[in-house]
Amino acid sequence: MNKQSLLDQARSFYTEDQLFEIDHAIDFATEMHEGQKRKSGEPYITHPLSVASILIEWGMDSDTIIAGVLHDTVEDTDATLDKIESLFGYDVSFLVDGVTKISQARAGMRDLEQYLPQTKDNLTKLLIAVGQDVRVVIIKLADRLHNMRTLQYKSSAKQQKIARETLEVFAPMADQLGMGRVRMELEEKSFSYLDPKEFKRLEKLMRQRLGKSTRKLGAVRLEVERALQAEGLDFEVNGRVKSLYSLHKKLQKRGHIDNIYDLMALRVIVQDKEQCYRVLGILHGMYQPMVARIKDYISVPKPNGYQSLHTTVITPNKQIVEFQIRTRGMHEYAERGLAASFHYQQQKNSKEYQKGDSRRGVSQLPAQLQWISQLQEIAARLRAGEDIPRQQLSIDLFRNRIFVYSPKGDIYNLPEGALPLDFAYAVHSDVAKHAYGFRINGKMESFERPLENGDVIEVLTRKLSYPKPGWAQLVTTSHARDKLRLQLNKVRVQAVNEAISLTDKIIPMRPFTKRSKK
Repeated sequence: MNKQSLLDQARSFYTEDQLFEIDHAIDFATEMHEGQKRKSGEPYITHPLSVASILIEWGMDSDTIIAGVLHDTVEDTDATLDKIESLFGYDVSFLVDGVTKISQARAGMRDLEQYLPQTKDNLTKLLIAVGQDVRVVIIKLADRLHNMRTLQYKSSAKQQKIARETLEVFAPMADQLGMGRVRMELEEKSFSYLDPKEFKRLEKLMRQRLGKSTRKLGAVRLEVERALQAEGLDFEVNGRVKSLYSLHKKLQKRGHIDNIYDLMALRVIVQDKEQCYRVLGILHGMYQPMVARIKDYISVPKPNGYQSLHTTVITPNKQIVEFQIRTRGMHEYAERGLAASFHYQQQKNSKEYQKGDSRRGVSQLPAQLQWISQLQEIAARLRAGEDIPRQQLSIDLFRNRIFVYSPKGDIYNLPEGALPLDFAYAVHSDVAKHAYGFRINGKMESFERPLENGDVIEVLTRKLSYPKPGWAQLVTTSHARDKLRLQLNKVRVQAVNEAISLTDKIIPMRPFTKRSKK
């Protein structure tokens, strides 16, 4: 990647003024990195330019592209944040600072043997600390993706450490942001370095399987295309091959490759949601559906926002085929996630874009990204110097997520294993404070009942109900723990004040004196 190719790539997406700023950033970064080389022997500037190129592919705003070009200048050259701010503005310097902080945290994790859950928590802490602008994480993902693409030039020990960190931290982060294509590439490349023998074995096994089924699948594809054309639908059909790392994980659960039906899938992309269901009906009219494997992720999206209809059918030739049906917008989100759906507004003069604002770049997030707002709350506490237990830092970020609903249909995104009180605090702390029971899917349930994806939860409240110390064992999210802790402290203070007030109101009795006999 060189300057001219990056500018040619950017020309279709940015204004002339923005292109001028990107050009200026490239010249500045090239000057700062002058004389530096990568392990491959290439000039170092090829790396930040490649990172910026990835960010352009993801459709990010111009400030993010500029920060991608400059992301290593503060850490690796004499450039300062003040200099970057004077040349490119506060937004760019803020993003560069965030990426630098993540890199500095990793710099202390040199020993592979030290890569334990504690290390992951340290990195999580840094990710949370810069969580007030999600673009920092997106730049870091682009940086990590390019580093994984050039990992062959590192030593074996470095390859192992970087690959493990990628698999444990950055791939789950990409998944949480709905960036499926990025997650898959990070997982695939990490797996190839962490277990090369198993990677090559599965690669060979997959080639053998695909060789046998590709022709048969091609015939099914032609049948489906003819049927959809006959219905007058505007559509696109393409194939999807399962990633080797996903295959590896499924084999651990199902034991044999014959038990995995989605090695290859056909993906049907149509114009709108109604056509998705229409295609589903056409397919079920053509082939026998495996009812247990019909999944409607359009009505009930996955916790990271993924939407699609999945169905697995059996053809007259006894071939088992999986179909994924989605709109173009759903497909873009499945591929690029947050980067495809979240457009940053250039609001430098608005209140939300003033220095120090903790909600920069994440206002009005969709339900599947509510966890980012929760990370912001933790980030504020970290910046205030509060010591937060490790389990609270990692519990929400690295666990699977579920969608649950209020009786009015409002969607709430919680970590897997969350309890009813976690939901109540997600709705509002005042609602949780007066909770005395929960009705889940129309049935009374206990405070200990783990929530499941799709649950409809009604919080039953009364004014005389107040938080109890035992509730600390009935919440799992850091958000609920924080709100409960504040409420319990307030209850204790009120109890002390009432006791003092009661003592002040006690009227002292006159001392008893014995009357003398007359």
